[in-house]
Amino acid sequence: MTTRREQRLAQTFVTLSDTLVDDFDVLDFLTLLAERATTLLEVTAAGVILSDQRGGWHPTAASTEDAHLLQLLATQTHEGPCQDSITTSAPVTSSDLSTEHARWPTFSEAAVSAGFHTAAAVPMRLRRQTIGALTLLDTTPAAVDTNGVQLGQALADQATVGLLHHRALRREETLSEQLQATLHHRVVIEQAKGILAEAGNLTMQQAFQLLREHARVHDRHLTDLANSLTNRTTQPADLLTARPDPTPHNQE
Repeated sequence: MTTRREQRLAQTFVTLSDTLVDDFDVLDFLTLLAERATTLLEVTAAGVILSDQRGGWHPTAASTEDAHLLQLLATQTHEGPCQDSITTSAPVTSSDLSTEHARWPTFSEAAVSAGFHTAAAVPMRLRRQTIGALTLLDTTPAAVDTNGVQLGQALADQATVGLLHHRALRREETLSEQLQATLHHRVVIEQAKGILAEAGNLTMQQAFQLLREHARVHDRHLTDLANSLTNRTTQPADLLTARPDPTPHNQE
C-alpha cells in the first residue's frame, strides 16, 4: 500500500518536473522546493542559493521568510556547507554545528545562535554545471542520514533539470539572464513584503504567504504582483481585505 509520504514524494517530483509551461514562476518553484524538502526530510528549515553566473552567489528562496533564516542563508554566500557543496559538487554535512568553528567560523556561530544544531547541503547540478545548492537545517541533534541526503540530492537534481528545461523552452534567454532576473525579482519581493507587513502589521512570513496566495488565487505571477505593489498600481488594502483572517498580528 502506498503511504501518504510516498504519495507526497511522488507529487513533489511531478511538480518539480512541470516547468515547461508559459506561466512558470521560478521563485515560487524554488520556494516549493525548499518547503517540500523540509517536509519530506523532516528538517526545520531549508533554503536555496543560486549562482549569478558571474562568480557570485545569492540566497533566492527559503522554506520560511524568517529573518534569521534569510540572514543565515546570506552568510552562506561566503562560507558554510552550501559553499563547500558548490565547490566540491558533492553533499556536505555537519552533525554538530557547535564544533565547526574551524571550518565555518561565521556560519557556525550564526547557525547555533539561530538554534540550529545540524546542517546538510546538496549541490544543484547537471553533469559539470552547478547552478546553486540546497541547504537543510535542523534544530535537533539528529543529523540528516545518508538516505535523507540522497533524497535531498534527488530533489535538488530534479529542480535543476526543471530549471534548465525551462531555459531550453525559451532559447532566446540564456541561463545567466534567467538567474539574474530571478535575483532581481527576489529584491522586488522583499520590498513588497515590507510594504504589506507595514500596512497590515504582519510578520514577514505572513506578508509573503499573503502575497503568494493572492497571486495564485488571481492567477498572477508572484513577481508581477510584487512589482505592482512596489509601484503602487496595486494597493496593500487590495490584498489585506481579502485575507481569510483579517485580524492583524504583531510583527516579531
